[in-house]
Amino acid sequence: MGKNQNVYDNEIFFEGYKGIREQENNYNKLQEQPAIKSLLPDLKGKRVLDLGCGYGESCSYFIEKGAEKVVGIDISKKMLEVAEKENSHENIEYLEKSMDNIENLSEKFDLIYSSLALHYIENFKKLLMDINSLLREDGLFIYSQEHPLSTAHGNGRRWTRDENGVAVHYNLANYMKSGKRETMWFIDGVIKYHRTFSEIINTVNECGFQIEKILEPLPSEEDIKLIPKMVQDFHKPNFLVIKAGKK
Repeated sequence: MGKNQNVYDNEIFFEGYKGIREQENNYNKLQEQPAIKSLLPDLKGKRVLDLGCGYGESCSYFIEKGAEKVVGIDISKKMLEVAEKENSHENIEYLEKSMDNIENLSEKFDLIYSSLALHYIENFKKLLMDINSLLREDGLFIYSQEHPLSTAHGNGRRWTRDENGVAVHYNLANYMKSGKRETMWFIDGVIKYHRTFSEIINTVNECGFQIEKILEPLPSEEDIKLIPKMVQDFHKPNFLVIKAGKK
């Protein structure tokens, strides 16, 4: 997460987030993780940097897939305590560090990965330049973020619903106004940063990457059976996933 806020060390926020992740079925497990993992290359013998590694679940996954070394960074002490307890390995190194300060990492990586963290970063261009400099010549950058149609929203009603509570349409406003958004998620004043599609894609390209694939994952019929409200995601997807190679 960015230098301006570390909500994951707020006890109320952390417990709320933990409750969601402990559910047998959630949006990350059913939509975001299958999508981002579908873009991963062969990891045998590779060195991986995980930005905003959280509980370290992805770090363990990379080791299982044959990665030689994984470095996971997160600004949250609470998240890293869980990572060290539940996902430790001799070839995983966890660092308490903000993504704003990765330029001083000394090694190069074959893959830099980030799951649902970059929408907390204010200076997107600086981060991408830092990522590019930390990648080997044929390296890959794969990340997910909240969908721009979601980050556009501030506080207020996100959905217009009928008398039965069924979503009729999403309430989109201020999409073309990039910048800081303050929202309520477990606690008031959670800060995220909105960027339009064009800003995201142009910045990725301008920072020395070639976009290889973009995904906007949607629920399967089985997902909707598990979480019926996912049917509303056909109005608006929740996640944007990008795979980009170093030019």
